[in-house]
Amino acid sequence: MATRRSALSALASAAVLAAPLALAGCTAGSTAMVGTGPSTLAVGLTAEPQNFDFTTTDGAAIPQALLYNVYETLVKVDSDGEIVGGLAESWDVSNDRTVYDFQLREATFSNGEPFTASDVKFSIERVQQDWTISLKSGMDVVDRVEVVDDRHARVVLSRPSNSWLRAMTTRIGAMFDPAGVADLANDPVGTGPYDVESRRRGDSIVLTRNPEYSNPESPRPAPGYRTVVLKYYADATALNNALLSGGIDVISGVTAPDSLPQFEADNRFRVLQGTTNGEVVLAFNNRRAPLDDVRVRKALTYAIDRKALLEAAWGGRGELIGSMVPPTDPWFEDLSGEYPYDPDRARSLLREAGHESLRLDLRIANLPYAVSSAQVIASHLKKVGVTVDIEPLDFPAVWLQQVFTDADYDMSIVQHVEPQDITTFGDPDFYWGYDSDRVQRLLTEADTAPPREYIADMREVARTLSDDAAANWLFLFPNIVVAKNEVRGLQANQVSESFDLTGLRRQGTS
Repeated sequence: MATRRSALSALASAAVLAAPLALAGCTAGSTAMVGTGPSTLAVGLTAEPQNFDFTTTDGAAIPQALLYNVYETLVKVDSDGEIVGGLAESWDVSNDRTVYDFQLREATFSNGEPFTASDVKFSIERVQQDWTISLKSGMDVVDRVEVVDDRHARVVLSRPSNSWLRAMTTRIGAMFDPAGVADLANDPVGTGPYDVESRRRGDSIVLTRNPEYSNPESPRPAPGYRTVVLKYYADATALNNALLSGGIDVISGVTAPDSLPQFEADNRFRVLQGTTNGEVVLAFNNRRAPLDDVRVRKALTYAIDRKALLEAAWGGRGELIGSMVPPTDPWFEDLSGEYPYDPDRARSLLREAGHESLRLDLRIANLPYAVSSAQVIASHLKKVGVTVDIEPLDFPAVWLQQVFTDADYDMSIVQHVEPQDITTFGDPDFYWGYDSDRVQRLLTEADTAPPREYIADMREVARTLSDDAAANWLFLFPNIVVAKNEVRGLQANQVSESFDLTGLRRQGTS
């Protein structure tokens, strides 16, 4: 994959689902051959990308691996959630907040093509015209992109938008080369510090230093590791054992909290705990009876002891929240006490709704936190007369198709990691099927409002979602990273879509 080919015909969207077969043959440099060493970092993860094309494939696994590492954005978020420069050295905003002027860094794509303002225009317009994932709507507010000169791109919005610049820190802000989009599912071409060297389906992705990132003319330092192996494990025990045995250097996110004491007691490792913006959500299918009845949704919410769930599923680590808002968002308000555990009230609401006994399917991502949470939820709901049929689905492929795309579910559990994703409740076609004129109006008003009104409107959105029990926000996922002591530059907080490798280095290297 490191040797770039001439442009091929773009893959049809249907072919994306068949990409695993194509990727399976790309095994040169598999992890069995790479190993770990002074110039190699091996990172253990759980959710494997379906393919490499996040323009047509939803889910968090692809940007976790590629965003900021292979693909860069004009602006990015740091570990505190602040917007900082990426490919843009600086930017200015007009007084009416509709014109953004970006001064661009010198950079080169991994295929040798220079990055210019023309690529900014191409990339933004391609989101509007060719992308199919749900997040593409974040670019709807762009009226046009102007190429002032090679190092100066101007983006003109159709109206002021409080959310657009932050949306540019996500995957929709990724910069592409027109000659590098023919085979995105298999062959990513970016300006980032790493390039995709190989993939072994069901096992690993190997990234190697992009020589174009830090060529002699580039002011950017080379990444700390020459090679990074992203190694995927479906089983938490296997993931932990890989670190204990030296097969990997980092667990990107601990999935079994009861395993932490063995690492905390071992002086070979460091345990970092921070926060995320990943809301673990018990989704209700608002368009399907009986969950289209607010009384039923409220009953199910009162019936679940979320504090006990957090203790059982995550050893009490994490944070209770009451709407789709993590504390790092400026409009955060603690609504976690709005639905205290009250099984009697749950039974009363179910009787009122005509459902003293009920059977619901719970189709979940087959990830440890979802499986653990589902078992607690089934136990609690049984006490109020609700039978729950738990069905783990392979994540991301099957869950994305059956739940996210087809909305074929009653309830589901998955972690939503996209920043400020409360806006998804303004889209009635989103998989939770929530359709509220009030929320849609508030979101529209908030996006164009002055900053103070913006925060007030967004708080009102959060309160409305809570009042409607549009979902049950179980807890905010903690960021717990375990690494060998010599690995430096890890971030305690995980508040972007990316597992950012750019600042990682081995102790004793510059």
